[in-house]
Amino acid sequence: QVQLVESGGGLVQAGESLRLSCAASGNIFHFNLMGWFRQAPGKQRELVAQIRRSGSTSYADSVKGRFTISRDSAKNTVYLQMNSLKPEDTAVYSCAAATVLRYEYWGQGTQVTVSS
Repeated sequence: QVQLVESGGGLVQAGESLRLSCAASGNIFHFNLMGWFRQAPGKQRELVAQIRRSGSTSYADSVKGRFTISRDSAKNTVYLQMNSLKPEDTAVYSCAAATVLRYEYWGQGTQVTVSS
């Protein structure tokens, strides 16, 4: 029933910015957590950023100061603003949602490629 639809991925040069969007099929406040994950070849999947129902946010050390997660409740959409992109940010980025603590709903994933 719950669907997460991502958009905004693409190819950019190092130092540039990109914004990913994740549109939910229902009220995003039904979820305790919403987050962005990424996985690059040869690396483990990692939680990049998450936002709680309360609005509290957290980030992986590798993206702190560069990425920002936010939401627009009117659009039931969560965003990931990515600034100062680096080649090592290249990965498939996935949106996910948790009713409580377990991320149980996932988007299709979108490719982000950062060239040098």
